[in-house]
Amino acid sequence: MTDTIMTNGIKDRAGQNGYFKKGWNPLALTGRSKLQNERASLNQQIIRQMRMRAGAENLLRATSNNKVCEMVGLELSYINSNLQLLMEQLEGLNSSVEVYQNVQETSSIPVIPLGLKETKDMDFSVSFKDFILEHYSEDGSSFEEEIADLMDLRQACRTPGRNDTGVELLAKYFSHLPLLESRFFAPTRQMGVFFTWYDSFTGVPVCQQNISLEKASILFNIGALYTQIGTRCNRQTGSGLQDAITAFQKAAGVLHHLKETFTHTPSYDMSPSMLSMLIKMMLAQAQECLFEKIALSGIRNEFFSLLKMAQEAAKVGDTYGQVHQSMSQTPIKDNVPFFWSTMAQVKTNHYRSLAHYFLATALLDHQLRSSDDEDQQEKALSQVYDAMPDGRSPLDILRKREERRHIGKAHLRRAVMGHEEALRIHGLCRHLRKLEVLQDILLASHKRSLAKFNDNNQDDEFTDYLEAPDIISKTEHKAEMEMPMSTKVKVTDFFRRLGPLSVFSAKQRWTAPRTVRLKLEDRDLGFTLRGDPVPVQVTSLDPLCPSAADGLKEGDYIVAVGDTDCKWMGVSEVMRLLKDVDENGIDIRVVSLMDSGLPMPTKSATYCGGIPKTYSMICLAFDDDKNPKGRKVSKKGSFLSWGLKSHLKSSSTLSLPTADYSGSLPWNKPCPTFPSSSSYNDSALY
Repeated sequence: MTDTIMTNGIKDRAGQNGYFKKGWNPLALTGRSKLQNERASLNQQIIRQMRMRAGAENLLRATSNNKVCEMVGLELSYINSNLQLLMEQLEGLNSSVEVYQNVQETSSIPVIPLGLKETKDMDFSVSFKDFILEHYSEDGSSFEEEIADLMDLRQACRTPGRNDTGVELLAKYFSHLPLLESRFFAPTRQMGVFFTWYDSFTGVPVCQQNISLEKASILFNIGALYTQIGTRCNRQTGSGLQDAITAFQKAAGVLHHLKETFTHTPSYDMSPSMLSMLIKMMLAQAQECLFEKIALSGIRNEFFSLLKMAQEAAKVGDTYGQVHQSMSQTPIKDNVPFFWSTMAQVKTNHYRSLAHYFLATALLDHQLRSSDDEDQQEKALSQVYDAMPDGRSPLDILRKREERRHIGKAHLRRAVMGHEEALRIHGLCRHLRKLEVLQDILLASHKRSLAKFNDNNQDDEFTDYLEAPDIISKTEHKAEMEMPMSTKVKVTDFFRRLGPLSVFSAKQRWTAPRTVRLKLEDRDLGFTLRGDPVPVQVTSLDPLCPSAADGLKEGDYIVAVGDTDCKWMGVSEVMRLLKDVDENGIDIRVVSLMDSGLPMPTKSATYCGGIPKTYSMICLAFDDDKNPKGRKVSKKGSFLSWGLKSHLKSSSTLSLPTADYSGSLPWNKPCPTFPSSSSYNDSALY
């Protein structure tokens, strides 16, 4: 299903028929959209349970009645059990990768996409209208169409298409956010607009007034959408593999940009440690697609070709090994789906086993002949190992048939054992067992290695203790991060009518527009104009002219001449409006810049719950209806400040009180905990 492009039936400002690109139709439920809807529903249930738990904990702290405490404790146990079940369901959704795969895929190992972060509906109307009236002294109701377009664009971004059009949709909204920040989010006040986003792994909500949360979350979704595009590509064709490689490399580039640009994120899925792991996983999947592209046309049973494929396969195995090692670190292992870590472990063993199989085939099937280039083969074989098996020289291995057979069998033994280990790990995860194509590929690879080992095994050999060394990983085409240009889309400011952004921004403070009557005296207005860039500014004002007496000041900006808005006009255009001034004069509207040397704003509030103890937090009760004014908050600096590294702002944090829970999860995955509210006072960096 692709994006729906619907005509809006009206003329745009350029006078052309306009089109409004919407996201996926949520009523046309495909497998992916069903998954997103289920995830959104789970997120709502999780926040509901966390609010109930917050209220129960507050009641426990407020009462000393033993009977009440007993009843509340029982209720908390039910709530924590429900939370555990919801978290397990969310993990199951994150493990449902089959709905993202290409429908034509029948013989490729599945790859892992990222799910999009969910968000709540937002209504900018009241806040933006009030700000326009208060700050810009304009009628906020006259901007209803622009505000509606902005809200429609944000709503469409919740369901983007899994293609370049969907990426463009997200990038368009992302490009609008800096403009909105400059227009409405002043450093001296809070807008009262709360951006709510859910953690893509845990479902924990995070709510901030800081628009940086919105920018970072949209950037995360752009990276996630690239992973879904890469997963959807048909990897049975060369063009499809190239598209998948490009998509995964772009996903890694976007996530790297997110990691380097936004710091101290309150949402764990965008923490530096988690983003580092996701970048490694995307590059590993790109490297896997590069290997598949090399092998797509077939692998020649030739000595040098087999050595090359052995090192290429070893490279893929090593990259997945690094991914699995990263997933095994605390606290990532408590939040990453068990399916992901198991898949990385399976692929590590599978591709390393393939490397040993290719090298064994090169040694067993190709004996050194007089017509072969002995020096070239010796050099190629020496570059495969860090240390030769049992101190043998490459030339001895090449020349002696029995040596080649023993070392080849040793590599086949490691290939068979590696595939058996991959099958064993595959059987531990119920979500992996659903991927029949993966099991078929593992079984076929194991059968092929075992058959070749049996073909080269002799009945009189009872023991063979030679251990095959590791193969040096090497590739001619290394996967690299790629920052897509599509994240920077040229857009037209929705609120352009407010005036040039360099002047009419939320950071500047202005007087209300006032009317000044201009009259000519000896063909002289009594001032000069400067307007490069726009808007036009009054300079060289004669203090004795009638305009000065009527209230015109040096440095005033002319925003209107008569009934004509001239915020975007240059000097020549304004002078053209003023040249026909008669003896009665003409009214102009001007504004004056006020002193902006005001104190810094109050710290932006952040609502979040259930985030692990890797963050420094100030814990307060979450209450939708009221916020007790008498509560004292520690003034300890928070590490949850958001923004660019060059412009960090500190923000205090309000957290949903939570309590530890225990429950059963798979034996090989630690149970994710919901720390108690008192534990949030601990201060720690990621």
